[in-house]
Amino acid sequence: MNPNPTLPVPAASGGPVSEAAIAQLVGQVYASAPPSVRSRLLEHLIKPLGVLSLAVVANGIFASIRFRSNWPELKVRMEDVQSVQPRDVIALAHSVQQVSAHALDGLAQLLSSSPVMAGSAAASVLVAVLLQRSRNRRAEDRD
Repeated sequence: MNPNPTLPVPAASGGPVSEAAIAQLVGQVYASAPPSVRSRLLEHLIKPLGVLSLAVVANGIFASIRFRSNWPELKVRMEDVQSVQPRDVIALAHSVQQVSAHALDGLAQLLSSSPVMAGSAAASVLVAVLLQRSRNRRAEDRD
């Protein structure tokens, strides 16, 4: 099994990017990220979901991580990072988007502040998509 599969990147059409495409991008970023960034990415994605929601995503792998972590602080261990596959992160990102349209916005800051991810094409595309989506929401709120 290839631990770093190539996932589809949404076309740069200038229009809105679907939630499914964003979840795919998050999975691709996870696949190409080093373990330290993977851990922070998982922490960011797990936080907005309750334990019940986590239990139904990816066969409960994220609920197990949450239960092993110190409550209420969340710290994803390197052993946990090794057991989470990109497809699990895609499912998690999709669930997070269902909870809140704003929940993924913080990923742009997380990835932008990581020098390690500066050269990642997937991370650059994801940051651009998240920033554009955030700008569009603000414009819609003003109208």
